[in-house]
Amino acid sequence: MPEIAIAERAGVGADGHPRPTEDHIVVLDNAVLVLDGATSSDPAQPPGGWYAERLARRLGDDLRAAPEADLTEILTSAIAALTAEHRLRPQRSPSSTVAAVRWLEDRVDALVLADSPVVGFGGFGIDIVSDDRLARLRRRGMLQTGADVRRRRNAHDGFWVAEADPGAAAHSVRRSWRRADVDAVLLASDGVSIGVDQYELFGWREVLAVTRADGPDAVLDAVRTAEKQDPDGERWPRPKRHDDQALVLVDFNQGVIQGLP
Repeated sequence: MPEIAIAERAGVGADGHPRPTEDHIVVLDNAVLVLDGATSSDPAQPPGGWYAERLARRLGDDLRAAPEADLTEILTSAIAALTAEHRLRPQRSPSSTVAAVRWLEDRVDALVLADSPVVGFGGFGIDIVSDDRLARLRRRGMLQTGADVRRRRNAHDGFWVAEADPGAAAHSVRRSWRRADVDAVLLASDGVSIGVDQYELFGWREVLAVTRADGPDAVLDAVRTAEKQDPDGERWPRPKRHDDQALVLVDFNQGVIQGLP
């Protein structure tokens, strides 16, 4: 059993006021999940955290029942079940990213859907399992309004995310590594990965080193400190001053679980 270290922190809403985190972490006997519910601009919809919590629970139950099942198939089934149970409609429902890491005797599997990356470290170097379709659309100015987001959600000219279309799971980014080659794996919501990708506070090697030395909260602290120094988003434009943060280290060189509630 690897060592698992966790840090979570709520951000603020689009109005700048505190609210419960929409990130959700699930730790299983041989897997870790990180889901980041998307903040909805439609008050008639349930919040993204509502969806992420239920999808995380369903994924956890399904992986407990079938710990070696194909991750894409598990995700497809979970989205379909949630869609049917709550009568969700494509492009008119809350959504969530999905990042999953699962270890078996011979390999470690990773799955990423939308912008919550998984980063593997080992004999292969650093392998960043990321889905940059959302980031590309934002850079091109194609997600300016809620209507833009709905139109391009789970569309071939847009981006893919867990919502009310089970077919989105087939567009996830996958990776498998030989277990003997894996040293550690990080899973992060975009409230943490932004410190690497946009703020350029550190690289992923440094994130791993800081997490091992000082704990994952130290990484969250560094991101929040940078945001407090840019409160109005002048240096780093962003929709919210502070996003929710979730960071998990799965360290295959250790054997004790830390940071669990």
